[in-house]
Amino acid sequence: MQHRIIVLGAGYTGAIAAGRLAKRLRREDIAITLVNAEPDFVERVRMHQLAVGQNLKPRPFSEMFAGTGVELKLAKVTGVDVGRKTVAVIDANGAEELEYDSLVYALGSGWNTQGVPGTAEHAHEITSRPGALRLRKRLAGLDAGQPVVVVGGGLTGLEAVTEIAEARPDLDIALAARGELGDWLAPKGRRHLRKVFDKLGITVHEHTAVTGVEADRVTTADGTSVPAAVTVWTTGFAVHPIAKATALEVTGTGQIVVDGTMRSVSHPDVYAIGDAAMAMGPGDKPLRMSCASGTPTAWQAADAIAARLTGGKLPNTPLRYFNQCISLGRREGVIQYVTADDRAVGAALTGRLAAVYKELVCKGAAWGVANPTLGMPTRRRRVVQERARTGSAVKASA
Repeated sequence: MQHRIIVLGAGYTGAIAAGRLAKRLRREDIAITLVNAEPDFVERVRMHQLAVGQNLKPRPFSEMFAGTGVELKLAKVTGVDVGRKTVAVIDANGAEELEYDSLVYALGSGWNTQGVPGTAEHAHEITSRPGALRLRKRLAGLDAGQPVVVVGGGLTGLEAVTEIAEARPDLDIALAARGELGDWLAPKGRRHLRKVFDKLGITVHEHTAVTGVEADRVTTADGTSVPAAVTVWTTGFAVHPIAKATALEVTGTGQIVVDGTMRSVSHPDVYAIGDAAMAMGPGDKPLRMSCASGTPTAWQAADAIAARLTGGKLPNTPLRYFNQCISLGRREGVIQYVTADDRAVGAALTGRLAAVYKELVCKGAAWGVANPTLGMPTRRRRVVQERARTGSAVKASA
């Protein structure tokens, strides 16, 4: 009897985990099902490029996983019952339940409105392809001189505002940040960031909290009204709400609490990766929601599942950071080198070379997803034990 592994979500982490599991385990022993609502892989780190009119290379899952043994289920996940070990989905044919023996939860995150009035109704998000395409259409319809405000001074906000300013120099572009511009960067990175902002003509509202969004403006905490024909909201991420509705142990924000192998601390048949997981990194600090965090958690979970099923050695790879890669349009960038726990050090790469570096990182991440079973040795091992439907351990089928 095959061990049934269901992977929920085919973003960077889910797609990588599914492909890596297919590489680690014998096809006769396992059935891997990857559940995703869209038929193509979305390069989420490029949504700001899509929003300004750039076309991205299509990456259909049917081609990516051809011949791997991974079954793609095009469906929307509507619920998870960790007691019954089932996943509720709905597709073109209606609703159904999928049973699993091991579950990899990789549903990721979306935009976080922070509860600010008017945001959901009037602001645009770029955490998804539909959101980026809506913003693309809106920006294309703007006349010269109209104001655009990007709210949020983190990595997403910096990349979005510079991409828009470079693509549409005829618009009046502004950024609203709660703190100082790039205040987490080392001095070299901050200086270059300001240089690029000045060059692109971006107005910066520092130490500014946006407390309301309307169709034609945003309002700040001190009562200032900033004109905005378009508001782009980039103030962080909120995880998919499904996990919080289950019996899984989650944080107050809905992230699944996991151990060092990405295994749920409350339900050992469930693994969580990427933005959906509350995983601890160096210094006992939670990993930030990012592709840089998500990819190694996918490796860790896939290798841990394979090890437990085959009687192998559990992975013990430290989850750490090396740099933060920020594109500032197509010709500029900042690569901020960091400590293992993500604190900036003095060294930084800037300018055109940094832009090339970031582009290579993005291409490498997409290549890793598009070729999930390449680039690593084939070590398909036999499943020696699997958790039976009743919960006891039995010999796997030959």
